[in-house]
Amino acid sequence: MKYLFALLALAIATPASAELIFFSDTRSMSVKSHRVEGDRVVVLLRGGGELAFDRSVIVKVAPDEVPYPEDTAAAQTPDALPEVDAGSLVEKTAYDPIIERASDRHGVDARLVKAVIQVESGFQPRARSHKGAMGLMQLMPKTARQYTARNLYDPASNIEAGTRHLKKLLAEFELPLALAAYNAGEAAVRRFGGIPPYDETRTYVARILGLLH
Repeated sequence: MKYLFALLALAIATPASAELIFFSDTRSMSVKSHRVEGDRVVVLLRGGGELAFDRSVIVKVAPDEVPYPEDTAAAQTPDALPEVDAGSLVEKTAYDPIIERASDRHGVDARLVKAVIQVESGFQPRARSHKGAMGLMQLMPKTARQYTARNLYDPASNIEAGTRHLKKLLAEFELPLALAAYNAGEAAVRRFGGIPPYDETRTYVARILGLLH
C-alpha cells in the first residue's frame, strides 16, 4: 500500500502522458491521468470523462508505455461520468454456460458479457426496447445481421452475436469507449472523439464499469 501511495504522489507531482491502473481483481485500465480525493482515486479516461474508484481496489499505478494522443475532440467532452450505485454483478444465472462458451470462443471476458446483459436486459431474454433492440444483449436487428443471428429472442443466438459485437468493438476501442459504442454506436464515439456527452451513455458506461470493479 505504501508503494501505491508513493506512486500516486509521484504521478500527481509529475503527470505521465498515460498511466496504467492495476486493480486487485488482476484487471488493468489505461488512463490519461489520475488524482486522489480522500478515499477515492479519480481517473481521467483517455477518451474523455472520469471514473472514481475506492483506493482499496487499486493495487498500483504505473506509467503506460503507450502515450496518450492529444485529441481536440476528446478535450471537448471532459464531463465526468456520473457516480452511480451499480450494485453487484449477479453471480449465477441460467445463462452462465452459454456466456462461458461464447466468451471462450471469442476471447471476451465472461464477466464483461454478463455485466452487459445485466445492464441491458436484466437477464430477460424477451426484452425489447422502444428503439427495437432485442433480447438479452439488446441487439438491434441491423447489428445482429452482421453476425447472422436469426432469432434474437433465443439466448444462445443473442449472446453469440452480442459477444462477437463486443469483440469487434474491443478490437477498435479501449473498454470504456467500446461500451459507449455498444450503447450509442461507433459513429458517435468517433464523432466526439470519446464517450459521447449523452446522459444515457455516460450512465451506461459507469454502471457496467462499476459492476466489473
